[in-house]
Amino acid sequence: MNRSELIVALDVADSSAIGGIVDRLPDEVRWYKVGLELFAAEGPKALEPLAARGRHVFLDLKLHDIPRTVERAVRAAARHGVGLLTLHASGGRAMIEAAAEAARGAGPAAPKILAVTVLTSLDAADLAAIGVGRAPADQVLALAEVALSAGADGVVCSPQEAAAMRKRFGAGPLLVTPGIRLPSDAVGDQKRVATPAGAVRDGATHLVVGRPILEAADPAAAARRVLADMAAGEAG
Repeated sequence: MNRSELIVALDVADSSAIGGIVDRLPDEVRWYKVGLELFAAEGPKALEPLAARGRHVFLDLKLHDIPRTVERAVRAAARHGVGLLTLHASGGRAMIEAAAEAARGAGPAAPKILAVTVLTSLDAADLAAIGVGRAPADQVLALAEVALSAGADGVVCSPQEAAAMRKRFGAGPLLVTPGIRLPSDAVGDQKRVATPAGAVRDGATHLVVGRPILEAADPAAAARRVLADMAAGEAG
């Protein structure tokens, strides 16, 4: 497995802030996440500052619709040079297969398709409230089984499930883990969290961090602390 990557989540209101953020952070941060808020505000324009600086884009839209609609959305995203693209695993096998086929049709520039399993803001009580009787870890594995067998390149899960994912599915799938916090960080609205070192040791390929870096007094120093903890995980 290649060295784990840090993805900085650009949880900002508009793209005018992106250039300053990227230019302040260490060059080792090659990946940035554009999510719903920013993409809803500006669409593909939000990706331009990242492309101009040669950074990789994780477009986190969590697509969840009928297969044909998702297929077309994947094709559209591929035209914008997106490297990673999310959809909800709960959209089902046919939807995921359509997305994977659309991505393959994009050729060498195809985005990797990531299936979101259980949001890190949810715990067992939240799942029970929507009729899911499984524990979060069991639900993650069940959804990942469907997604990966349908052609997804990887999954989004909490770092607490990463080790079980590696044990079940081996070294192949990408494992993207939000819910990453250093011991000194506030947890915020995340309920299933781990340290960068712990996530790396358990097999995460990409670690997503937003507010602990962007809201730090010194974002560059905060990013370096995360990178150092990731390196400790790789060494240990």
